[in-house]
Amino acid sequence: MKWLCAVGVAVSLAAQPTLAETASGNLPLTPEARDAFVTDLLGKMTVDEKIGQLRLISVGPDNPKEAIRDMIGKGQVGAIFNTVTRPDIRVMQDQAMTLGRLKIPLFFAFDVVHGQRTVFPISLGLASSFNLEAVKTVGRVSAYEAADDGLNMTWAPMVDVSRDPRWGRASEGFGEDTYLTAIMGKTMVEEMQGKSPADRYSVMTSVKHFAAYGAVEGGKEYNSVDMSPQRLFNDYLPPYKAALDAGSGGVMMALNALNGTPAAADAWLLKDLLRDEWGFKGITISDHGAIKELINHGVAADPQDAVRVALKAGIDMSMADEYYSKYLPGLVESGKVTMAELDDAARHVLNVKYDMGLFNDPYSHLGPKGSDPQDTFAESRLHRQEAREVARESLVLLKNRLDTLPLKKSGVIAVVGPLADSKRDVMGSWSAAGVVAQSVTVLTGIKNAVGDAGSVIYAKGANLTDNKGIIDFLNQYEPAVQVDERTPRAMIDEAVSAARRADVVVAVVGEAQGMAHEASSRTDITIPQSQRDLIAALKATGKPLVLVLMNGRPLALVKESQQADAILETWFAGTEGGNAIADVLFGDVNPSGKLPISFPRSVGQIPVYYSHLNTGRPYNAERPNKYTSRYFDEANGPLYPFGYGLSYTTFTVSDVTLSAPAMRRDGSVTASVQVTNTGRREGATVVQMYLQDVTASISRPVKQLKGFEKISLKPGETRTVSFPIDIEALKFWNQRMKFDAEPGRFNVFIGLDSARVKQGEFELL
Repeated sequence: MKWLCAVGVAVSLAAQPTLAETASGNLPLTPEARDAFVTDLLGKMTVDEKIGQLRLISVGPDNPKEAIRDMIGKGQVGAIFNTVTRPDIRVMQDQAMTLGRLKIPLFFAFDVVHGQRTVFPISLGLASSFNLEAVKTVGRVSAYEAADDGLNMTWAPMVDVSRDPRWGRASEGFGEDTYLTAIMGKTMVEEMQGKSPADRYSVMTSVKHFAAYGAVEGGKEYNSVDMSPQRLFNDYLPPYKAALDAGSGGVMMALNALNGTPAAADAWLLKDLLRDEWGFKGITISDHGAIKELINHGVAADPQDAVRVALKAGIDMSMADEYYSKYLPGLVESGKVTMAELDDAARHVLNVKYDMGLFNDPYSHLGPKGSDPQDTFAESRLHRQEAREVARESLVLLKNRLDTLPLKKSGVIAVVGPLADSKRDVMGSWSAAGVVAQSVTVLTGIKNAVGDAGSVIYAKGANLTDNKGIIDFLNQYEPAVQVDERTPRAMIDEAVSAARRADVVVAVVGEAQGMAHEASSRTDITIPQSQRDLIAALKATGKPLVLVLMNGRPLALVKESQQADAILETWFAGTEGGNAIADVLFGDVNPSGKLPISFPRSVGQIPVYYSHLNTGRPYNAERPNKYTSRYFDEANGPLYPFGYGLSYTTFTVSDVTLSAPAMRRDGSVTASVQVTNTGRREGATVVQMYLQDVTASISRPVKQLKGFEKISLKPGETRTVSFPIDIEALKFWNQRMKFDAEPGRFNVFIGLDSARVKQGEFELL
């Protein structure tokens, strides 16, 4: 892989300025050396210099580069985000190292969520891979490219468990499951930070959004969260804890209130839990403007009060507002904020700068001046092969009636839909420094695959939506969605004409990336009406219809699942998305992705997730009863369940066998199945193991994912897949908020999705 070679290249750095009177350039990167160094440095700093370290400034219209450089020279800035080129970063670091009294270096950060210049599938797509090697690739390549741009920190991974697809930021996370999200987040932290965030091609992570942001009421952005301690600790906190245990140096606070207290004002969350119980030593960062927003939340009377509340609660760094610089000096002078509290916050900032290696070399991620890329956007800086391989893993086959897929490369293929040739949308939200012109659309990918063997004809068929209000919303900050001025009828007629001339129709439909983004909550999670009209017209031609979905959340697809002959979920697949999608459509790659989040039948079912609690009157689909927990006007259960995904081959799973009928607390049992490829081609699938605590002191979920393994089998091949189960897999937070496992019977479910499983059982003694 290209990035492995690049990481191995020795970089010769020119001599750069070091901290006056303090830094030797050979400081050992140990906690003991760091603490001594930072304590000494704090003793030399003025109040204003300490406050300056707490300011995280965004480059943008409100803060042009020239104004920021002036603030840096005056010691009023601790870190910068949204600057992603080495020359710009170098100039700003020069300001700190030449004009600053103590020459304290800046650190530079950016939202590198699923790639920096090479854009990988969005996090939901990455979770669909159920492949930790793919996750590792994304982490390593993303860190390499970010560090190669001079960055020191990323606002990632996002590990908010989300069970409400109305929430636009579901696209940024790893889905509905606590265990899967924790594993994915932990792996991303380990790969992005590497052995040390000070290494040349590593970056420090800042896990977000702490805490429970994915549970906002109604799926509405920035809304409140209210839940029991048991649900919080059992379902929502474990992924943050896993990422922090993996070494994440930063935590970004959520914008929501949790049980009435905004996260940026929650001393229990920031101090009692994060630092005292979990032992976190890194930096806490407010989300964008969160300190100002404490006034709107109703927990601060005015700007000065907001600063007092935030700092005392434990917010170290203030992102993108001027409140700390304006109001902290007076608060410290009056004693409303103590010097010890200010020192504590400044210490955490200086600690992470030390851990980043910046006190040894402020230019460690920049290299000498002459090493800057001649072309920042050069094609040679991308990692296309890795992006294509990972994107293939992320695609989920939802339907394949009568083996419509894979397609033949001969004949005539009609490619239609408003997303079929959209370079911007295939990249998805938070696409970092990715360049739109460098992304591969589905249309281009199909043309590349077909070559001269067949014919590809294209018709847009419909605009993304005919709702002007939605288009205006999506284009508010950039011309992201192009509108064809033809009438809807004219566009559909063109698409129908193309379909009638074709042997098969591939319709690329769904959402624009801006519809599945921050501040993009939806009450309607269906495909927009303009596209539904197009699908109906294409279906009426009688030609085989393949739907390629492009979306950042589960969609309600009951009608579409009836109309389509095949459906491929592609999420937003990234820079190489079009080529990867074509690889699967034509069978060069056998799809193996599985859904990391359930697809509801309608918005009225939300929330629908597999690991729900039972009720005293559970619904039984095989023996329906009126007086059970159900909806009477729609089929119950999801349209596509968690863990679901088809292949171009078929698999069978044997009954579950257990190594022992019982397990002691200091022991373990192993659950095993035999998986056989019963089809005619090689393929991969994800074997999933779920547990259920049958009788406990509080009601427990009907099943919980506790293990998975992706395996590849040749036709006729059988493999035994085993999952060890120990006491840690059985523990939960009980009514008394004690984390423990209780004796009794446990069910073990193993299958290829959460709904169709084989069952075994054992007893915990």
